[in-house]
Amino acid sequence: MKKIAVIMGGYSSEYEISLKSGQTVIDHLPKDKYEVYAVHIRQDKWVVVTGQAEYPVDKNDFSFEKDDQKITFDVVFNAIHGHPGEDGAILAYFEMLGIPHTSASFDKMALAFNKKNTLSVVRSYGIPTAESVFIHQQDDIDFDDIIRQTGLPCFVKPNRAGSSYGISKVYQKEELQAAIDKAFKEDKEIIIEAFLEGRELSIGVIKYKGNIKVLPITEIIPENDFFDYEAKYLGKSQEITPADLPEEIAERVRRTAARVYEVLDLNGISRAEYIVVNGVPHFLEINMVPGLTAASIFPQQAVAAGISLSELFENAIEMAL
Repeated sequence: MKKIAVIMGGYSSEYEISLKSGQTVIDHLPKDKYEVYAVHIRQDKWVVVTGQAEYPVDKNDFSFEKDDQKITFDVVFNAIHGHPGEDGAILAYFEMLGIPHTSASFDKMALAFNKKNTLSVVRSYGIPTAESVFIHQQDDIDFDDIIRQTGLPCFVKPNRAGSSYGISKVYQKEELQAAIDKAFKEDKEIIIEAFLEGRELSIGVIKYKGNIKVLPITEIIPENDFFDYEAKYLGKSQEITPADLPEEIAERVRRTAARVYEVLDLNGISRAEYIVVNGVPHFLEINMVPGLTAASIFPQQAVAAGISLSELFENAIEMAL
């Protein structure tokens, strides 16, 4: 029986969300096929958690000892949002050890996690995006120049963070400094993007049985001003799956989503965000470890496609193998 390590937790603000995603994976992986272990990755320790017991992970070979028996893993299921799972850091370690994992290769994960770098790649393939300005913490900031490029309102985002942490929508020049300070609390690099007026869509793309598969589209209608943390996790948004779109536009979105997955050379599961402006999908960002709880958008899309969570997670394991 294959031994599966479901890694969860991580070092970012998304620690608690990741634990929930990881537990969902454990709950749905078929126990008659796999021996599944929860592995909590924390700054102070890496431990295998079974019931109330914790077993330290030997980082030399990613193994642990239980009842005087050394246990190693055949596959790692990556359920870490943010650093070090979603940005590829821990995946480079597994790749050095020769342990298969369910995500794209570490370098592709690092690319997809970096909004600026992702945008530069997709733009080079002619995929529309919002106008944006990139700022490093050490840069001198010219507010007038930013507004000239992005207009108002605009979004201020950490370059490398998820779950809408550190994001602000800015309407007035006077609000820019506070928004920039907030984003810099999450990352020393930030991106400021023009606001796009249009329908907001989220779309999952996976490798399913060896082929790129685009899942049903979700339209997001936030109660708040934009799809922020509350909208994502506290129910303050309407999420309509499948989205009620004219077929021509839906097909355009599906083609764009598949193309983005292809040009970024991805593997595993992904969920990307788009704004449709005058019938044209504009790429915003991609999430390579999307929320995996039953209430999360990505699993809802899988179920709408006729793929149960057990099938979804088992497919990720089989693709890794």
